[in-house]
Amino acid sequence: MAIELFNNGKHLCLIFDDLVDDSMGEAVQANQFLIVDNEHGALIDPGGNMTYNGLLMEMHNYFAPKNLDYILASHADPDIIASVNKWMIHSECKVMISKLWARFVPHFCSVGNSAGRVEGIPDEGMILPLGNSVIKAIPAHFMHSEGNFQFYDPISKILFSGDMGASIVPHTEVDTPVEDFKSHLQYMEGFHKRYMVSNKICRYWVNMVRGMDVEMIVPQHGRMFKGKKMVNEFLNWIEALPCGIDLMTQDHYREPK
Repeated sequence: MAIELFNNGKHLCLIFDDLVDDSMGEAVQANQFLIVDNEHGALIDPGGNMTYNGLLMEMHNYFAPKNLDYILASHADPDIIASVNKWMIHSECKVMISKLWARFVPHFCSVGNSAGRVEGIPDEGMILPLGNSVIKAIPAHFMHSEGNFQFYDPISKILFSGDMGASIVPHTEVDTPVEDFKSHLQYMEGFHKRYMVSNKICRYWVNMVRGMDVEMIVPQHGRMFKGKKMVNEFLNWIEALPCGIDLMTQDHYREPK
């Protein structure tokens, strides 16, 4: 079931958060996103084969999938883009991904299917036209992928943040925004300590985001941060978090005995 994050009659942002069956604990929950502006559409991090059929059917209620302008991929993990071949078959969309991963995308595709349709985003990011609006590809390198982008919608003021802000929460709670930040930490602290490369990178990212007008941070896993107060609570926390290589010692690099 799709949930509207923003809708002013011409510009629509949707989240699909219940398409992965994680009841057996064998797959990570993942969110997919659709932005529609004046009959043009962009699908962000569409996921793998587990999400494709459900997402395709749900999208028909809001937008014709064959008319997609873009698949926007934050990075190249299977839960981000493993279904890309099917989307390429059923639409004429372009796939936008870091230039570091552009030549890896064809490995998900039938031979020749991706030719001329995968475009690399330069490290500094770029602005993509969508209908009468734009989407900004925001640098987020090493969070957790070396070539990584988040996507910012200036109309809704939503930052689709990929793995930054991700949480592993009970499935019944995914569709509700974070209300108590301290109690939410247990669901995301371990993830960020392992998947974010270093505090230095997190601080650079926070400095960038503080200069943007962000009303909502919506990650690819788990719950969203809605409103300036909650966004700032998250920024304050991640800015000070030791993570990744900050926590590594020689003990993590020993031959198994």
